[in-house]
Amino acid sequence: MSDTQRDRKPWPPRTDDDYRQEAVILLGEDLADRLARVRLMVFDADGVLTPGNLIFSAKGEALKEFHSHDGFGLVMGRLAGIKRAVLTGRNSSIVERRCRELRFDAIKLGRFDKVAALAEILAETGCRAEDTLYMGDDLIDLQAMYEVGCSVAVPSAPVELREYCDYVTERSGGTGAVREIMDLVLKSAGLFGQALSQLDRKESQPTRAELSSDATEETWQ
Repeated sequence: MSDTQRDRKPWPPRTDDDYRQEAVILLGEDLADRLARVRLMVFDADGVLTPGNLIFSAKGEALKEFHSHDGFGLVMGRLAGIKRAVLTGRNSSIVERRCRELRFDAIKLGRFDKVAALAEILAETGCRAEDTLYMGDDLIDLQAMYEVGCSVAVPSAPVELREYCDYVTERSGGTGAVREIMDLVLKSAGLFGQALSQLDRKESQPTRAELSSDATEETWQ
């Protein structure tokens, strides 16, 4: 055996059974089983996909900040067959751009009627409410959370939201919270290693247009 063969590490690093057990130890069997049934993940934008800060330019444009780790987790979810949607009360071309870049299955902007918008997302994606996870950060998200099978909050959420939710992330919104829950969903379902194994397949990789985050708005349009 050559030195190269001897030193080669396994890929994925662990088996899906190992990842599943990791999730069970952290969450318990019941919650891991519920996360394993998730087929659609719906995210609020401000405070979940972003840190929630509203930064305005001199021209009055509201700027947004996203985390690359969250983006990678959302790509992993797509590779594993998890549908993803954004549901936010603000209209934001930046949020729309980011979600299209990540190939979201549904994008609902400027929607304070979140229960009605959630119903539209379910119809568009063909998913059932009981197989859906909703992740939010404020009280406006609570009624929509009542409608789904699993609900998740970030640490900065009001106590009423955190007390109701099935899981509160350790990471804050916009700084890895989405990645945290996506990893747990995939590990609970035994899909984490399968998603990793698809990363080097050309058909699974983002197109050049989808990676145009650093281009100007005119180029993106």
